[in-house]
Parts: sequence; structure tokens; C-alpha cells
Amino acid sequence: MKLADTAEELARIRKGVLDAAPRATEAQHAKGKLTARERLDLLFDQGSFTEVEQLRRHRATGFGLEAKRPYTDGVVTGWGTVQGRTVFAFAHDFRIFGGALGEAHAHKIHKIMDLALAAGAPLVSLNDGAGARIQEGVSALAGYGGIFQRHAKASGVIPQISVILGPCAGGAAYAPALTDFVFMVRDTSQMFLTGPDVVQAVTGEEITHNGLGGADAHAATSGVAHFAYDDEESCIAEVRYLLSLLPDHNRQPPPKAPVADPVDRRCERLLDLVPVDGKQPYDMHEVITELVDDGEHLEVHARWAGSVITTLARLGGQVVGIVANQPRVLAGVLDIHSSQKAARFVQMCDAFNIPLVTLVDVPGFLPGVDQEHGGIIRHGAKLLYAYCNATVPRVQVILRKAYGGAYIVMDSRSIGCDISLAWPVNEIAVMGAEGAAGVVFRRQIAAADDPDAAREQLVKEYKAELMHPYYAAERGLVDDVIDPADTRSALIGALSMLRAKHAPLPSRKHGNPPA
Repeated sequence: MKLADTAEELARIRKGVLDAAPRATEAQHAKGKLTARERLDLLFDQGSFTEVEQLRRHRATGFGLEAKRPYTDGVVTGWGTVQGRTVFAFAHDFRIFGGALGEAHAHKIHKIMDLALAAGAPLVSLNDGAGARIQEGVSALAGYGGIFQRHAKASGVIPQISVILGPCAGGAAYAPALTDFVFMVRDTSQMFLTGPDVVQAVTGEEITHNGLGGADAHAATSGVAHFAYDDEESCIAEVRYLLSLLPDHNRQPPPKAPVADPVDRRCERLLDLVPVDGKQPYDMHEVITELVDDGEHLEVHARWAGSVITTLARLGGQVVGIVANQPRVLAGVLDIHSSQKAARFVQMCDAFNIPLVTLVDVPGFLPGVDQEHGGIIRHGAKLLYAYCNATVPRVQVILRKAYGGAYIVMDSRSIGCDISLAWPVNEIAVMGAEGAAGVVFRRQIAAADDPDAAREQLVKEYKAELMHPYYAAERGLVDDVIDPADTRSALIGALSMLRAKHAPLPSRKHGNPPA
């Protein structure tokens, strides 16, 4: 046999791998789903994907497994480029064993995860599998343990993105939950620990797969999914866009992009967009669109905990993370879910050297028995903890009101914000003037001949004395009061000044954040 003959045999084997399971491919397409390799073609730059361990096969016996040993063992692993930058990925192949994880399957994933961490490059998982391969028993479970351990080890070191493109049940659901971002596709992807049949058997509740763990359920109700899309093509396109906003690893700044939007562009529209009256709502999305480069931003958790907005954008070509109260939802209060949402976003930005911009218009924390009993104290403390530990550049802008503990938590100067700016209608106080007057002047109001008139007068006096727009600036709690139309240029100038910021934390293994 000549060497050329062996090369031909290898080529035949590889072709057989690529052309395998045609009926299963048709079934996958009939469900409105792409195959693993079609998905990888969408993710990576054309022709850049390099596959590893394509010829891996399992060694398990029993239950007929010894007679069925397909190449790849149901997962495609490798690396390629996304917009010219190296990215690692693994994709479950539902056509083989339903994408279920066995020992060889798991070892392939372990290998590519180790390579991603060693190379300092992002990791993308394309999930479409039926969970652990039952025929392989505890070996499959151990394989999941190895994946979980590696996700935890890589957390905050390299960006990790999970894309749910089919079923993701049982222990398989924990791996995406350990990553930085979770994408889902409506109607075809589901995540849950116990499926609808188990739920019905145990609790008597009847629910569909999508109702229990579909994209909309996790994007709007549970908060497990950060993004939800109608089809795989748009979903994977947004994964590519997200990668363009993230660094390769935690020792690198996020990529800067050229920008045509003038740095000194005045935002005159803001003067009409935001009402002076703090009780009138407006859409903070419009404020963000006006401020950022070309009006483009990628909102994270757009449909969950809507009273706060968390989004990635660019200012002067530099990637920034924006945390903003949303006056159109619950007046922009902080509650349990919005505190959790903002805290994790702040931690993600800090881990990957993304400067933070905080836009404040907050009336306080949401009152209520359910909030107190649900642990608003510890959940609110998560956001406080995240900001206090963030070492990236941090710029705060107070648009209108900033009351009580919520003012402190929204990256105030007192917890380490580098630059605090305020609009000339800002009200920074322990609470709103009406509530404060009711406490401070309670006896005077009660004793007055006309309590309503007395209350109105005392509210005006309290505002004039303690809540005028320059009160905080006079005490050094705000660095400057700015024309709203100059907000964009002020932010870009402050972030440029802070680009080389160095703020080391005390030496420790890790903190002990609020649970």
C-alpha cells in the first residue's frame, strides 16, 4: 500500500463523516433546525473552522452500544475566526445519539474548553442535546461534572456564550447557567431541570415544553436567557455581534472600532425628550440611543426586570456597559429582579475590562411585603457589592431624581464612582420632598389652620433648602452639573481620561458576596 492510498482512505472516511445520517439530517430540517455543522458555518468566518477529534468514537459496551460507534460521537469541536478573531466552539449533533453526552463526547468538550482557556479566546457552545447518555451511566454524569468545573474555572477569564438550539434538560441545563450569556430560539429550544411529564407527575401541573422552559419563558420570566430570537440565523448573527464587543480574555481591553459619529456631537433632542417633572415617565432607551455611537446598542436581558436597562454600546468607538433606570417601568425603581440583573451585568463588565456608565433616575427601592420577604435587602446588596468591587472606569450621570439607598447603590461617589455628573434638574435626597416634609414637619402641618397649604409651603422650603440642583455639587458629591445636550461629549471625555485607570483590590481568594 502506498502513502497516497492511505490518504485516499482517510479522505473517504472524512467524507463519510460529513455525509453521515442523511435521514436524520432531513428530520432535523423538518423541525426547523439546522445541523451542527450548518450552525458552525454561520458562526465562523467562511473556511476558517478547524475541527479536532473528528474521528473520536466511544468505547462503551452493553445495551447495543458496541454495535453503534459513529465518528464524532455526537459533538463537533474546534476553533476558527469570527471577524478575524480566534474563537473556540463545540456543537452538539442531535442526529447522533440525540446529541446525548457520553464519556468520549464529554472528553472532546473538555479538550476544547481547555484549549480555549489556554489560548485565551472566547468559547461558544451550540447546545442541542438530550442530556446524559443513559446507557453509559455514571461515566456520562462525570463528564458533565468536568464541563461544569471548566466553566467555573474559565468564568471571568474568557467570554463564554451558550446558544440553546434544541432541548437542554436535566444536568445539561447547568452548563449554560454557568456561562456569561445565554441565547435561545423560540419554539425549538427549551431548558429545564425536570420536564413537563415529571412536573405533572409530581405537582399535577400541566404545561407544554415551551411554556415550561422555552425562549420566552426564560427571557421574560426566569431571567435565565439573556437573548431570544425567532430563528437560528438571526440568533447566531447576534452572537457574532456580541463577540465583536467583548475582549478575547480578561487581560485585554474590548476591541475599539472606528466611528463616524462625532465625539462632540450635541444631543439637543434630550432637552425635549426628558420631562423636567420627575413624576412624568419617558423611555430611557431613547436617551441611550441619543448618546451612543450611531444609536446602536445591544441590550442584555431586554425582557426581564424591565425597571432597569443593561446594555452594551460604544462611546467614541470604545465599548461601554450602560446601567440605567427605566422610568417607563415601575417609575424606574430597583426591585429584587432588577437588582440581580444589574449586579451580574456590572460584574461581567468589570471582569472583561468594559467601562461602566450609570444613568440614574431612581425613586428608590420597591416597597412591599413580597419584596421584603423575598430578600430585597440581600438582592439589593448584590448590586452594591458589584459596584464596590468594580475596578473599571465608572461614570455616573444623574438625570433627574436619585433618592435614598437607591441613589447610593446606583454607583454614587460614596461607593467609588470615578466621575459623577448631573443634569440641572437633578434631585438628590434621602426621599422625595413630599415624603420628607411629612416626616420632618409632621407636627407643624398637623397644627396649622390649613394643613394642605402648610404642607405645600413646607415642601417648597424643603426643596429650596436641601434638594436644589447644586446642593450635591456644593458638597463635592457631584463633580459637575452639565447641559444635558453635552452629555455625550462629557462621557467620552471622562472615559478617555480614565482609560489607564488602575485600582487594585485587597489580596484575597475571593469575596463572599450576598447570596
